[in-house]
Amino acid sequence: MRLVLVSCCAPCSAGAIKQLADGQIPDVDDFVVLFFNPNIYPETEYQKRLAEQVRYCDALGVKHVELEYDHDAWRAAVRGLETEPERGVRCERCFQFRFARAAAWARDNGYDAVASVLGVSRHKDQAQVDRAAAACGGIQYVPIKWDEGLRVAINRASDFYRQNYCGCEFSMRKG
Repeated sequence: MRLVLVSCCAPCSAGAIKQLADGQIPDVDDFVVLFFNPNIYPETEYQKRLAEQVRYCDALGVKHVELEYDHDAWRAAVRGLETEPERGVRCERCFQFRFARAAAWARDNGYDAVASVLGVSRHKDQAQVDRAAAACGGIQYVPIKWDEGLRVAINRASDFYRQNYCGCEFSMRKG
């Protein structure tokens, strides 16, 4: 299987990327890390997260792709949901928007399936991520159970830039 790994940042994806690079995920013959995060605000934060993702992928010799940063399109997709809490309807719509674009890219580039680390963060709900990804249609979604211990170990040993909020301006709220 040719797999697209949808990634939000290096700290969340490090373990998954390492597992894939080391051939630890059955049936995956080829993979690419896809960075499509138009939800991240401000753009300077987006650039920091992208740079760390690229740095980690390059260190492991892993293919990676960045799609367009169109924060206005993302804002249109979640319009009216700005006051929703984390893990609420806004997050679900955000995931749907991002997975639809990721699935289209995967299909257009000859990949068979999509997997994700978007639910790894303590700020997110893995079941919500899985539902959004499975609903994107047109491509297989593979809900892989990543090795959390490996992710934690890599993070402890790394000097990754780490953020203290999920990414969008609405997740920056206190409380």
